[in-house]
Amino acid sequence: MAYEPVIGVEVHAQLQTKTKLFCGCQTSFGLPPNTQVCPVCLGLPGSLPVLNQRAVEMAVRTGLALHCELTPANQFSRKNYFYPDLPKGYQISQYDLPICGPGWLEISVNGKSKRVRIMRAHLEEDAGKNVHHESADGSHVDLNRAGTPLLEIVTEPDLFSSDEVDAYLKALRDLLVYLDVCDGNMEQGSFRCEPNVSLRPQGQEKLGTKVELKNINSFRFAKDALEYEISRQTEVLSEGGVVVQETRLWDVQKGQTAVMRSKEGAHDYRYFPDPDLLPVTLDPEWIEDLRATIPELPSSRLQRFVKDYHLSDYDAGILTDSKGLADYFESCVTLFPHPKTVSNWVTGELLRELHASDTAPEASPLNPQRLIDLLQLVDSGTISLKAARELFTELFTSEKSPEQLVKEKGLAQVSDEGQLTSIIEEVMTTHAAQVEQYRGGKEAVLGFLVGQVMKASNGNANPGKVNELLKRTLVP
Repeated sequence: MAYEPVIGVEVHAQLQTKTKLFCGCQTSFGLPPNTQVCPVCLGLPGSLPVLNQRAVEMAVRTGLALHCELTPANQFSRKNYFYPDLPKGYQISQYDLPICGPGWLEISVNGKSKRVRIMRAHLEEDAGKNVHHESADGSHVDLNRAGTPLLEIVTEPDLFSSDEVDAYLKALRDLLVYLDVCDGNMEQGSFRCEPNVSLRPQGQEKLGTKVELKNINSFRFAKDALEYEISRQTEVLSEGGVVVQETRLWDVQKGQTAVMRSKEGAHDYRYFPDPDLLPVTLDPEWIEDLRATIPELPSSRLQRFVKDYHLSDYDAGILTDSKGLADYFESCVTLFPHPKTVSNWVTGELLRELHASDTAPEASPLNPQRLIDLLQLVDSGTISLKAARELFTELFTSEKSPEQLVKEKGLAQVSDEGQLTSIIEEVMTTHAAQVEQYRGGKEAVLGFLVGQVMKASNGNANPGKVNELLKRTLVP
């Protein structure tokens, strides 16, 4: 029997607030363990939470960008469970009245557009982190992360392959980064995804038993984990077995999933309204003020790049994949209105150096003005395209100007007609046989003669000028 995978995705996006959701402790990553804590996030008796307004603003802006129905009076609840990294014995989350209700996100998969329905997006606090050391006798708990604001975004089961999940995760991450509500860093845990996958016979409407996947901190691992789990469930069902509802961890080293625990239902958490927090009422005028702060989002920017700059969907997709890169490109085009040329350099040489040095576009040591200074040297014929590419790595890593590097390395193109004519005459004398072949109608020989002139000038002759002068000189 053929089976069809059905996948829903939960994403926990850490909001870029300076302080935690219910207290004034910092949210900075990588600080010494248990240094960013207070009675509130430690869950000490008598401590009371105070809601961070910036987190609410970020949630509302995200909901608007995802076309969600906002809940005018949303409420926080206590989600009860016991784990070492949860000092209160419960997590403050939202249950029946989330801040964002149904919405949708448009994605592109293999050139086709698809709308993924968002079930809900709600605010909640993060738990701490259990730290396991092989050399230690036991595990440690770091509560720096406890209380950090998260926005959990949950889809309907609208995805049917690992490729669709990959496209959704990347589109959602890009949107959150563009909104400046999440940095999207999966390795540091600020963008965490938990796919739920089930299988059903093809053509059947009823969903199968779902399995939740955890411990995924990259897009590639998400695809690998899903493909493994789809294969595992297919094998279980094909052999007449039953898929059990459970949570499974992705083991990167083994390339397989492993049972973590049986999957809980909502009733297991005994949700009830948090008595220490009032319902959050969203003022309509305030919502509209926040709507006005939403920037141009990735999909709209991609379409504009194609329309206004006449770029291909592929080039526009690479440029708008990162807000920083898109901003860099547009800064360059403002200085040098040749979009295709700028796109080639930004998606080629610049991206290569950024990836090699693990540098974000907005932190590039080569700012737009210096890149355009280089392109203008090519455009004016001062240096060749080849010379510009040779200079690029050094230009990226040094503070010298393109003009200074060209002068130091002697890479300026020779365009002076007198100099070039002298070189051309020497080449024609040395290669008299080829000159006669050209004059006899064998025009392909011109390329050979151009090459000899370039060689004689150590590659510094202006190729366009050489072609022009050679054709003129070769006429008997």
